[in-house]
Amino acid sequence: MFVLPKLPYSYDALEPYIDAQTMEIHYTKHHQAYIDNLNKALEGHEALQDKPLIDILRALPTLPEGIRTAVRNNGGGHFNHTFFWTLMRKGGGGAPRGQVADALTKQFGDLKMVQNQFNTAAKSVFGSGWAWLVVDAQGKLQIITTANQDSPVSMGLSPIMGLDVWEHAYYLKYQNRRVDYITAWWNVIDWDQVEENYRQLI
Repeated sequence: MFVLPKLPYSYDALEPYIDAQTMEIHYTKHHQAYIDNLNKALEGHEALQDKPLIDILRALPTLPEGIRTAVRNNGGGHFNHTFFWTLMRKGGGGAPRGQVADALTKQFGDLKMVQNQFNTAAKSVFGSGWAWLVVDAQGKLQIITTANQDSPVSMGLSPIMGLDVWEHAYYLKYQNRRVDYITAWWNVIDWDQVEENYRQLI
């Protein structure tokens, strides 16, 4: 059964950009709820319980219809959040380096252009969802959005960077100012992790 992974930093590590109270609630309440609901959905499906979550999400259309939506929502929520926590660190920000920097420049232009396109995507999400930087089957970088807890892996894409734009990710500090949250997030991004994610795919 799935369990809550260890958060790689303290709740206040990302202050002042992401406040400690939001981090604690987001991690211990929201993420935990996705795990609890996923485990409940998979009760009686032992074959699925033994599979890595990424494989379950990739095979989403083949899952039993009775649990497909629950796995899509809660399995996606578990996968997306587990991935999201690793993308941030205390003292983050700056500019990308290495192969991902070269690929971003080739695909989108300089960092400001990358940020503008990513921010536009994140702002455009209606209601709850995510903005992503993904690698497609041809090895090309794309900036996409997904609704709710839908995961890019269920679309045949491999995420290397993602931003949670559900209100629970920012509301205590930023209220309805999603744009301010998106802008602040670039100060905690861990570009080394984004580079590692990219290197694993090329």
